[in-house]
Amino acid sequence: MSDALAPGDDVEQYLRRHEQKEILRFVAVGSVDDGKSTLMGRLLHDTGGVYEDQLRAVRKASQMGGTEIDFSLFTDGLKAEREQGITIDVAYRYFTTARRKFIIADTPGHVQYTRNMATGASTANVAIILIDARLGVLTQSRRHAYIAALLGIPHLVVGVNKMDLVGYDEATFRRIEEEITGFASRLGVGDVRCIPVSALKGDNVVHGSAHTPWYGGPTVLELLDTLPIAQDRNLTQLRFPVQTVIRPHLDYRGYAGQLASGVVRRGDRVVVLPSRKTSRIKAIDTYDGELESAFAPMSVTLRLEDEVDVSRGDMLVHEHDLPQITSRVEATLVWLHERPLDREKSYLVKHTSRWVRADIEAVRSTVDLETLADVPAEGVGLNDIARVVLRTHKPLFADAYRNNRVTGAFIVVDSVTNDTVAAGMLGGAAARELTAEDGGARSQVSAEERRERLGHRGSVVPVTGPNAEEVAYVAERLLFDRGVVAAVVPAGAAEACARAGVVALVAGASGADADGVASSEAAAADPDAAAAALVQALAQSGVVS
Repeated sequence: MSDALAPGDDVEQYLRRHEQKEILRFVAVGSVDDGKSTLMGRLLHDTGGVYEDQLRAVRKASQMGGTEIDFSLFTDGLKAEREQGITIDVAYRYFTTARRKFIIADTPGHVQYTRNMATGASTANVAIILIDARLGVLTQSRRHAYIAALLGIPHLVVGVNKMDLVGYDEATFRRIEEEITGFASRLGVGDVRCIPVSALKGDNVVHGSAHTPWYGGPTVLELLDTLPIAQDRNLTQLRFPVQTVIRPHLDYRGYAGQLASGVVRRGDRVVVLPSRKTSRIKAIDTYDGELESAFAPMSVTLRLEDEVDVSRGDMLVHEHDLPQITSRVEATLVWLHERPLDREKSYLVKHTSRWVRADIEAVRSTVDLETLADVPAEGVGLNDIARVVLRTHKPLFADAYRNNRVTGAFIVVDSVTNDTVAAGMLGGAAARELTAEDGGARSQVSAEERRERLGHRGSVVPVTGPNAEEVAYVAERLLFDRGVVAAVVPAGAAEACARAGVVALVAGASGADADGVASSEAAAADPDAAAAALVQALAQSGVVS
């Protein structure tokens, strides 16, 4: 079923035919040793998607291991993977048939690599879940089905693998099929197909198997080649995020971008967000000329009949079908970074072509990946899936992720390091409206970041007694010599200094500081000893190191 170029074929015709093929992206997941990489390798090998030098290298490596050919080596691209016997990253591979082009994402099976699966599955049309026929549906199998449903993958293919090790028993397959389809239906997955396979032997992967006469369905490749994925696109809601404004000369102004969803036609009346100005589509331009209409996911340049102010990050939509325009939304985050969520800082959010600053206003829960239950939580760490309330400083033009996988998705970026820290999926608007108590913009530097940079946390330290001012200045010197940013400040400036990470010494103040360090009762006879005692108390309480 491969579509390789044969001797004597017209190269230009072959390239044109290849360019016009539909692309299907799919992700392969499963527990460790369920055979994901072997299945992918078998697909590549049997469809002619492996180069001769790759095939020779794999044969050589396989013979060293005592086998003729180890199909898993076609996708396990990292040396560390082979040494540990597990896949630890997302491996992308490509092959083609006469009908379609395929992009494979082979993702890790361990729970600690949830972020990798989310990355590989974020653009997938199909998820293939491998289940070991000997072990049945495991917690990890349910977890992968849950994440596939969470990411809105419309088609789920369940490969019940290693059927050769259970004697190709139909009862075993039917039991697993009933259990996983029942679970997937509760998750809202509309299309679930189960196939009995042996990736190692090649049964029902590319070619049908004589060992399963009781199975009359398609092979894995036949199913991937015929699944109707065009209908999965959202062609009802026009969403055109503007990527750039094109002005080659004074008589031309075009707005270029990729249609996130919907269909646009010449003459359509559209609304520009956020300005809400209206106009009509004057022309739809492409490199090859003008079009009468365009649909997602085409990249085009739109021209309007009226002089309307449109910039990068704006969105063109039909006036009868506006997206949700909101600054406060409920969202699901998959946390991708080793550094956990810092609630005290603001982040950047990239949504379609729009960048906005945003705060994680509340963490409502995280998902227990063993039980799939929501658990109340305060923080979010690496590989966590969390329900949060997101507040943006400028409104988003958003749809619920379940309705639109493009305008319902976003990424969260650390505004200081520029690292992508989370991927998000939008739900509905949060119930509570913003009030004056919510305040305005937030500091871009959190207290935790200041503590890491300075080596200590900011604090207000009262110094009392007859020699309070002298003790405060001696303590300031002692703290400075220890590398601490400390200063003697008036009482009115103390809180602001503490928020900036300074150990603020307030001479003549009363009571205890915010960290529970008792104020210094300065001895008149020995202010140096009183200052030293104060610094020691601060160190014991953890204010300074």
